[in-house]
Amino acid sequence: MNASALYDLSPAVRVMITGAVVALGPLAWVWLRHRGSNSARRLHALTLLTLFLTFDLVLFGAFTRLTDSGLGCPDWPGCYGSASPVGAHASISAAQQAMPTGPVTVTKAWIEMIHRYLATAVGVLIIVLAFATTRARSELNRSPLWAWLTLVWVCLQGAFGALTVTMKLFPAIVTLHLLGGLVLLALLRAQSVASGLSMPGGGGRLPLHPTTRRAIVLVYLLLWVQIALGGWVSTNYAVLACETFPTCQGGWWPPMDLREGFTLWRALGMNEHGQPVSFAALTGIHYVHRLMAYVVLLALGWLSWRLWSAPATRPHARWLLALLWWQFATGMSNVVLDWPLLAAVGHTGGAAGLVVALTGVLVGTRTADDTVSASKFNVSRLTS
Repeated sequence: MNASALYDLSPAVRVMITGAVVALGPLAWVWLRHRGSNSARRLHALTLLTLFLTFDLVLFGAFTRLTDSGLGCPDWPGCYGSASPVGAHASISAAQQAMPTGPVTVTKAWIEMIHRYLATAVGVLIIVLAFATTRARSELNRSPLWAWLTLVWVCLQGAFGALTVTMKLFPAIVTLHLLGGLVLLALLRAQSVASGLSMPGGGGRLPLHPTTRRAIVLVYLLLWVQIALGGWVSTNYAVLACETFPTCQGGWWPPMDLREGFTLWRALGMNEHGQPVSFAALTGIHYVHRLMAYVVLLALGWLSWRLWSAPATRPHARWLLALLWWQFATGMSNVVLDWPLLAAVGHTGGAAGLVVALTGVLVGTRTADDTVSASKFNVSRLTS
């Protein structure tokens, strides 16, 4: 396939139509369920549903990556110039016959294209949200900024999805694509909190002590650093560089090459000189992520303790503690159980859940010297 074919846009319209058809289901469900409600309630329901489907998309993206299906269709946005693997069956079969365990098989092609259909459907829902929020801005009495920022971001995310394929799973691009998906979740969560608070009876942003607010911001930043490190582990396939816990390769400080491991701009499996990446580099990638995990787990535990002390924020503390233990269990399972698919996807889901939970707390609160009890604040608007 020549270089220009990698960017063949001829099937783009058909892929977009497929995504639009998929999006009609959630749109119809929201309309039927809330046809007698006002615009604020309908938009809140659509935002929550889009958030839920985007969460599912992030999980399916992890499943696509972990099953090595990212190049199941080696062009973009279609599959060998077709809108589905059905039209590309001959090309896929030929590639699979040449390399039965290679990156292109019938199953991997379907996994990759389903991921693209779902991503397009989410994009359609976000477009609808942006225009509907703008149209109802007077009734909602709030700016559509979050909605349009989300729309811009999903377009950028689509571009990174294309680069993921055309640059042959370049680790830096794949990691940025993963981070972009989680940023999209954060933006949608911010929208859902804003729409919930603007509904009748939604109340206002929960006032928190300045120290608690700073703690939330600090833990939130640490979480993103850890997610970036985890993405780098996954995209470099460095999970199995350490197969024991809590030690690694029989010691507490295994041989590592951090410089090579964290050279960001290089091809998959290669170092900056075009040679196979060393095992010491993969060990360094894995172990830095593990060491940072200890820091983030302690920080999340500390923040959960602070939030538990106030009745109004106790539901958030419960969510954070549950997700903390989930991440610990799935992360350890990846190491000691030889990277099982379910645990690996679940670990990505836990990270996504933490992003959603902490974004909700951050956007739904404000800094204030006074605090409120749960009886004076509608906590359900932040936890829904």
